[in-house]
Amino acid sequence: MMRIWSIVFITFLLSCDNDRTNRNPFLQEIGFQFDVNLNLPLYSPLTNVGNAVYIGTQGVGTRGVFVINSGFDQFRAFEASCPNHAPNNCSTMELDGQTATCSCEDYEYSLFTGQQLNRPDDGNRYYDMLEYRASFNGNSVIISN
Repeated sequence: MMRIWSIVFITFLLSCDNDRTNRNPFLQEIGFQFDVNLNLPLYSPLTNVGNAVYIGTQGVGTRGVFVINSGFDQFRAFEASCPNHAPNNCSTMELDGQTATCSCEDYEYSLFTGQQLNRPDDGNRYYDMLEYRASFNGNSVIISN
């Protein structure tokens, strides 16, 4: 009986994986918090479902943050630096409705899901957008990491 438990225990130990995350090597995850006041004209588009804004304030994300109203008082926030290469002079993505576009390679990302929409089928590893926490409280959306 002890032999069976030893085999089960050893099998359990060997099946553990140390690589639990799917970390993006191009983007650092920096800590920050930013309050988006929906009463301000700059952020008022976020009061309507499907609208998105770019927040380029220094210290908010690496290259800024895209925030979208995804409906039912839910908001999503994503890093504005393209997730598929290190930050550089063309890596800050541009907002185009509900899509973010990287001008380096014309990669497109959905602001509803953060997923890359035009992922090349070349066998290389591609990353989706880095998402930040977004919580709705009264007339503010708190973005943090």
